[in-house]
Amino acid sequence: MPLGLYISVPFCKTKCSYCNFASDVFSRTVFDTYVARVCGEIEQATQTADQMGVLLDRTVDTIYFGGGTPTLLDVTQLERIFVTIRQNFSVEAGAEITVECAPGTLTPSALETLQRCGVNRVSLGVQSFDDKEAASVGRLHKRSTVVDDIARLRSAGLSNLNVDLIAGLPHQTRKSWEGSLDQLLSLDVPHASIYMLEVDEDSRLGRELIAGGQKYHAHFVPDEDLTADMYEVASERLNTAGILQYEISNFARANFESRHNLKYWTRQPYLGFGVDAHSMLHSADHGSAVRFSNPDSLEKYLSGAIKARTPVSSEEALQEAFFLGLRLNKGVDIRRLSQEFGGNQVNAYNDIISELTDAGLLETDAARIRLTPRGRMLSNEVFERFISVDSAV
Repeated sequence: MPLGLYISVPFCKTKCSYCNFASDVFSRTVFDTYVARVCGEIEQATQTADQMGVLLDRTVDTIYFGGGTPTLLDVTQLERIFVTIRQNFSVEAGAEITVECAPGTLTPSALETLQRCGVNRVSLGVQSFDDKEAASVGRLHKRSTVVDDIARLRSAGLSNLNVDLIAGLPHQTRKSWEGSLDQLLSLDVPHASIYMLEVDEDSRLGRELIAGGQKYHAHFVPDEDLTADMYEVASERLNTAGILQYEISNFARANFESRHNLKYWTRQPYLGFGVDAHSMLHSADHGSAVRFSNPDSLEKYLSGAIKARTPVSSEEALQEAFFLGLRLNKGVDIRRLSQEFGGNQVNAYNDIISELTDAGLLETDAARIRLTPRGRMLSNEVFERFISVDSAV
């Protein structure tokens, strides 16, 4: 089965207050060292697979550069990574190749490099089209910057575009959110990702909200009910416009779904390189796999720290198939799971499925189960039921 490759570029111009990723502001002097380390890791893929005890297919049909801000790398650094990938893997002619860009970082030379390297999909981390909201969380762009970037991308022949928006940012109101959606729809991009603000201790804004403080405009963050309402408004408006929801946070016109991200949700093999990059490859044992990841510290990654390895048993793989597959609007095909894992193992979850269906969180259609609209709002609670101790066979 073809691989998806993920390249982590953890460098940013500024660290957004809501961000809980392993990215930060670093001196450009470390960029060359980092790129060399990533390229070395790509070249060592076979040895890594052997060490992890997994199967490695060198055919690649998706590549995803995430961040951070990959477009902060200079032309030679980006090209070096692409060349190293093609020297060590067989990239299919129709492969989906995505690069994340922060609006305003897409210089003419960067755009030319993306074209030359075969990039055919760009994801823009907009988060809000309201300049005040964007500035309040550390975004450096304005609405006009995004509009200009999209126009230049389309002029360069790059029309497979995604725009990220976040519901629940400081100063956001129902009216301003409607304004961001108006702008998104007017740009007619074929893919949109709509996230609700995550409140956890891994971001500065999240820690401040938990502490009840006022730093980072925390006292201007909408309450949970309003944030949920804004997510539902976005879902309704995008679906009405033909940008259909296919995953909890993702919406696309027909044939513009993210092929790379679908690998995660359908448990297809993927291999990650760079800081905090994660991988999942199948092992020789039927139904099992191995997940492994790099450290989330740049210093530890550059020093060659070992990867964390987590074997995934057949039972754990089945649980993943449930809670990852349920992220998708089409849901989970019970018959397919029974063929892959065995009917007895799958039937052990019948009581859980019945309970969640009775609670209005799941719906069934023939042999397929999926989240209801209410279930999508409470998805974490649903997923926890499939990984609870009581669900073990």
